[in-house]
Amino acid sequence: MMELCSVASGSSGNCICVGTENCHILIDAGISGKRIEAGLNTFDLKTEEMQAILVTHEHMDHIAGIGVLARRYGIPIYATAGTIQAILHTRSVGEIDAALFHEITPGVEFTVGELHIEPIEISHDAAEPVAYKIKNGEKSAAVITDLDTYDEKIIEKMKNLDVLLLEANHDVHMLQVGSYPYQLKKRILGERGHLSNELSGRLLGKVLHDGFKGVLLGHLSKENNYPALAYETVRLEVTMGDNPYKGDDFPMYVAKREAPTPRLVF
Repeated sequence: MMELCSVASGSSGNCICVGTENCHILIDAGISGKRIEAGLNTFDLKTEEMQAILVTHEHMDHIAGIGVLARRYGIPIYATAGTIQAILHTRSVGEIDAALFHEITPGVEFTVGELHIEPIEISHDAAEPVAYKIKNGEKSAAVITDLDTYDEKIIEKMKNLDVLLLEANHDVHMLQVGSYPYQLKKRILGERGHLSNELSGRLLGKVLHDGFKGVLLGHLSKENNYPALAYETVRLEVTMGDNPYKGDDFPMYVAKREAPTPRLVF
């Protein structure tokens, strides 16, 4: 049995917990240590029980609480070389013992306890960003956020998953007519930006299979998306897409931005 628990997922902060009965890890710590602690407690988990923090990239909505957790609990931190250097140069996270960092390489698996983890190279405007695929026996999950483009390599890595947390960051029309400055709109819509609702649905349609257990849509923009809009757009893209499935053929949920979302057990 594995589980995926979203403590928070949105453009203002991300923290995902994945694990088994005997081993849990955090993917990102982009909210305060206090909120992470409280969120984990709703799943009957404790921060000190986390065996690792896997960092996707150095933007603050993914590392805001990492310094506090590192200093308070001494949790090992896994990240790419580029991400580690970027974190070390981010003053707001405070001092972190260099011995806690473990350098990883995209495409090269590593283990934490009984979890087998593969970092997946992604396109995003960060130093050396990755997504993560986590396996235990025949069970597998992935957390795929902060990408605007995807290719056959990413699609191949995402096949045969049981559970997927997938970015549905923005509605393109809302972003285009919204109040964001032009350069920020250009960044989000660019090749190193974020996955729109439509693209999220198209990507999902390419990796569905008969044994798929469910998807959690995450990293929604506060200003350029709504949970119901993300849900309906992704569902429609799957239904209308070139695949044998419909949007109602599998469980789909939207992660809450500011609060824990009920765990997915598989």
